[in-house]
Amino acid sequence: MKQITKIKQSINKQLVISIIIFTTLVFATIIIILYGKGYRFGLGAGRIELNGTGLLVAKSIPDGAQVFVDGKLKTATDNTINLAPGEYDVEIIKEGYFSWKKRVLVQTEVVTKADALLIPSAPKLESITDIGAGSPAIDPTLTKIAFTVSSQSATRNGVYVFDMRSNPLLTLQSSANQIVDDSSDLFSESQISWSPDGKDLMATISAFNAFPNTYLLDTDRSNNPPNNINETITTVENTWTRLKRSRDNAVFNSLPKGVKKFIGKEMRVLAYSPDQNKILYQASSSATLPIIIKPRLVGVNSTPEDRQIQSGSHYVYDIKEDKNYKLDSSNFQGAYSWFTNSTHIIYVKNKELHIIEFDGINDTIVYAGPFIENYVFPWPDSTKIVVLTNLGNTNISPNLYTISLK
Repeated sequence: MKQITKIKQSINKQLVISIIIFTTLVFATIIIILYGKGYRFGLGAGRIELNGTGLLVAKSIPDGAQVFVDGKLKTATDNTINLAPGEYDVEIIKEGYFSWKKRVLVQTEVVTKADALLIPSAPKLESITDIGAGSPAIDPTLTKIAFTVSSQSATRNGVYVFDMRSNPLLTLQSSANQIVDDSSDLFSESQISWSPDGKDLMATISAFNAFPNTYLLDTDRSNNPPNNINETITTVENTWTRLKRSRDNAVFNSLPKGVKKFIGKEMRVLAYSPDQNKILYQASSSATLPIIIKPRLVGVNSTPEDRQIQSGSHYVYDIKEDKNYKLDSSNFQGAYSWFTNSTHIIYVKNKELHIIEFDGINDTIVYAGPFIENYVFPWPDSTKIVVLTNLGNTNISPNLYTISLK
């Protein structure tokens, strides 16, 4: 009997230990899950409390910047901060760059993002061309720039194409490819335009000719002899029109039904973002933009939106988050374009080149030196902006330069 009693006591002891271990593991797992969701233990009203927090993820390009929350240094970028629910003023600072500021809303168990593109206060300029660049035009894919050269000999004059995706080892200068010269016609004086797919150029030459000559140029090779399309220009133009319409329809058909109803009626689309998730538009009439996504998403951009659109005003509509932001219409009187990261817009105002976030915050002057205002282009990987300038020297032809944002 004593032996049986000892065995039972041993089993009970092992059972108790197993229950304690299991309970501890369950409790620890719950604590880890709650901690991962942002909950923290604290003291309140004389007792231990479990307080819910939110997560602020602060990132910057370049990284290694200081993150201030309500004026207090908290961490460096590429880090996560636990904060009690509420609104905070976030500032991201790095030496040699303009500071980035935003008021963010932190919610319990929700990740809030603060993604800063920091703009250098003294940007570096690098020349792409050194023989002049006339009437540059960027292709629809935002990867190639075509331009004319008229300051050289007949064999060096003509039409050039610079592929911004190329990666020269030492310098960008002289990286452009000549696709046609002036030996057969005066291409250096031509008006050029891109095909909707970015594969071809149409070059029209009217100088010194009783009737204009129009050529179709392949941008990936030398066009010798060039393809004269005077007799088939209508066919080519109709083909390009159909191709552009097909591409526009594909984008339109991908939009939510609620947004489709407004395009053409209340929205005049100026440009889709490169990732096609945002629409820059001018309101063609005053209206109330209905809520498309119900229930509303959490953890989205906390910049206040404006769904009461006014005729003539400019806005950006974020398709993925169903948010609408009003912009300053005076920013769109000159040249403007989506930046290739789809989160910024570049524009020219008062002879200064600006970059601004799509929701209208952090408007920054990138470059205030001399440049020809109608020719400003984004770089494919968002690290540069291309401008046309003679750097204030009227005795030389303007050239293409990059403004580095790194």
